[in-house]
Amino acid sequence: MTDVLARALWERYEPVHGLVYFAPEARRAADALGLRGFWMGYFALRAAPLGAVPAPVVTSSFYVFHPDRVARALPDAWRYTAPADALAARQEAMDAALTRLLGRDGATGPQLTEAADLAWRAAASADTAGRVLGAANQALDRPALPHVRLWQALTTLREHRGDGHVAVLVAHGLGPVAAMVLKSAAGESDATLLRETRKWDLRAWQAAEEELRERGWLAEDGTLTPAGAAVHSEVEARTDAAARQPWSALGADGGARLADLLEPLAKTVLHTGLIPAGNPVGLTGALWNAAPAVTGATATDGG
Repeated sequence: MTDVLARALWERYEPVHGLVYFAPEARRAADALGLRGFWMGYFALRAAPLGAVPAPVVTSSFYVFHPDRVARALPDAWRYTAPADALAARQEAMDAALTRLLGRDGATGPQLTEAADLAWRAAASADTAGRVLGAANQALDRPALPHVRLWQALTTLREHRGDGHVAVLVAHGLGPVAAMVLKSAAGESDATLLRETRKWDLRAWQAAEEELRERGWLAEDGTLTPAGAAVHSEVEARTDAAARQPWSALGADGGARLADLLEPLAKTVLHTGLIPAGNPVGLTGALWNAAPAVTGATATDGG
């Protein structure tokens, strides 16, 4: 398995995972639990595998959110629902969302079942030592429905990769805001979208910019210096390398087959316009560039 294939798989599974944040079925599921607003639903559904942990644990593991953003949702969310109910609700929401997008035959057909089984094998083999969100998702039961099984496996792999990315950022001395400044300066994400949705004020953002300038990584015009570009490339390369291990269970042929199976599903999701413009996760590959620009799908804080 190569780092290139690991990144290609990420590009294809990230949109599928992202349905849990942006599909209307997910919002309806959160509302049905009594959760108040987008962000309470976001944090409750994503953090549910961890159990009813306090806000600082989620702030630490999610990394880029201001503590106040998390504290507005947790632990209050657990007064309205329990983590087990949130887990059930997100599975039901993904069942409904994927069935709507693919049709019943597409959601249960042989190709999707093959993809689900390949992804589950990779997720089950992932080494989750030091990867809290990956481990919490890996510990969940295997869903019976193939499209839900696929979504859960891809979510485990996504959180496994994210845990590794956080470790790389910490090793490079890049705190939450500095990491987002680096990403936006590299042209991967929209700075305003990152700052506002993660609830950092302009002063914190400007302080992080100044920190990167002092390190010689950010130019006065807000672009990356050659040294900054090199650091950004190293962070991405080390993240890809750290994400490679689970795919060894499939081998190069199995990984390539899964990428082929996931590509039409990723395209289907991206072309719905559900994923916000500005790409907060930083993917800029061909699949994402081909998706329509949609500005009306960004999250708002209704909680």
